[in-house]
Amino acid sequence: MVRIAGIDLPRTKRVEYGLTKIYGIGIVSAQNILLKAKISFDTRINNLTDENVSLIREILENNYIVESDLKRKVSLNIKRLSEINCYRGKRHRQQLPLRGQRTRTNGRTKRGTKKTVAAKKK
Repeated sequence: MVRIAGIDLPRTKRVEYGLTKIYGIGIVSAQNILLKAKISFDTRINNLTDENVSLIREILENNYIVESDLKRKVSLNIKRLSEINCYRGKRHRQQLPLRGQRTRTNGRTKRGTKKTVAAKKK
């Protein structure tokens, strides 16, 4: 079993897809890591040698912020936006979309279930 950054990687997957299980590593970052480590993309995780695993670990530690450190950084950024009372911070507090999406007709996930309003009688 290969354990990198506190995550058990799936054994039978290819390395480039297995590394994406680590929070903060996408497919492009995984490919860059493998290029730096000079490991083939086709290699399965259970076929990695100990030297390969230690090299991947070293590259991750030196060049990337992953897992709990990244989650902490993101939450501190959101907290900072909220404290300085900027537009994005207000939208975070109200749990509404903050990147300019419309909410009148869409955004049902963030706004919750529909609340039907009774029609006026004439």
